[in-house]
Amino acid sequence: MNLVLRNTVLLYAFRIYATIAQLHSYALRWTVGTGMGRRTITIAFCLTLATLPVLGVRSKHVGAGETSQITLLRTPHEGIQPQTVLDRDGVLHMIYFKGDASGGDIEYVSRKPNGKDFGEPIRVNSQPGSAIAIGTVRGPQLAVGRNGRVYVIWFGSQAGSGDPANSIPVFFSRLNDSHAGFEPQRNLMQYAKGGDGGISIAADARGDVYAVWHATGAEPGESHRRVYLARSTDEGKTFAREMPVSPASLGACGCCGMRAFADDHGTLFILYRAATESVHRDMTLLASTDQGQTFRTTRVGPWELNACPMSTAYMSEGGHRLLAAWETAGQVYFGSINPISLSLSSATPAPGESNKRKHPAVTASVNGQVLLAWTEGTGWLKGGSLAWQLFDSTGKAAGGQYSESGVPVWGLTSVFADSHGNFTIVY
Repeated sequence: MNLVLRNTVLLYAFRIYATIAQLHSYALRWTVGTGMGRRTITIAFCLTLATLPVLGVRSKHVGAGETSQITLLRTPHEGIQPQTVLDRDGVLHMIYFKGDASGGDIEYVSRKPNGKDFGEPIRVNSQPGSAIAIGTVRGPQLAVGRNGRVYVIWFGSQAGSGDPANSIPVFFSRLNDSHAGFEPQRNLMQYAKGGDGGISIAADARGDVYAVWHATGAEPGESHRRVYLARSTDEGKTFAREMPVSPASLGACGCCGMRAFADDHGTLFILYRAATESVHRDMTLLASTDQGQTFRTTRVGPWELNACPMSTAYMSEGGHRLLAAWETAGQVYFGSINPISLSLSSATPAPGESNKRKHPAVTASVNGQVLLAWTEGTGWLKGGSLAWQLFDSTGKAAGGQYSESGVPVWGLTSVFADSHGNFTIVY
């Protein structure tokens, strides 16, 4: 059946059902494409009898009071651990991991504004098989800085470090000046030792690039680990030696992920999990307004646990809001960060009962709606399912909660919102 005709039939079927049942929250879902390009489209919306005649299925700008379209997109080329950035020009930048999780490759693809297809993938790592993704928390991360230049950071195998003392090297590369390929990879870990989990990168419009990870502190043990920052002031051409920036007393959870983000004001944020006394594994926010010279520390989400939960964190900027997402005790949360006070709003959890919720991703649209996505049922060498919930501009759940199977082993999700106010979930 013609796709437009099929969608029209589905739409009117939902209208008739709504009139009979007098329900208010629905989701219209269909699948398009085949093979690698197969994807499921979902429109979540609220209906009353008064609004039935004006409901449409075509993608359009979402105005105040309307509900955004949500598109599900599988990671290209059967990759895992997608990371996405939609830049100011509407170009979508994406990296993902391919191959053996203990020694694979990172590929980069991009899509032009309003484009339907990605360009040919470009391998990021110059040394084949030098990236790792095992444990989900150790996957590569992406930032886009001045003039659309892309920066990627990842953990490598010990064999690729050239230094047996570094258990896991911190590799970095950036798009070359022609944006046609990536420069030879470099190990940014110059003196810190004991890398494990936790790595991220951020970039601002000034040309500053911030590479962060956590490693061993002055003494062995999680309770003494520190977050380290290596800063570049020349768009990643050179980096200063890494320096510890987190309070030594807080420690850092050894195999937990972290997230760095530089907002439109040039403020640098780092979200990581502490490990004070090896039991206080609180999500902690570091914020710097002076290009990483000094930091303010805020506890975000407390968690008493005498073990490493292997969690990840997420930060994004959209709809004039800076959002953070994290996991605590099998539940996922998000909150807004005030760019002036640097404080975090009260945490909003995903509604409903938890089914081992992990690896959240969050973003906001131009109309103020927020999309929170996460995985359920994933674990060591175990895939799971994707779940998501839309929230309105006041933080209330809008419509139902949805899920989709097929999150692969070591998989997680990334989200972004376009200029029309619609969302895409990549998994």
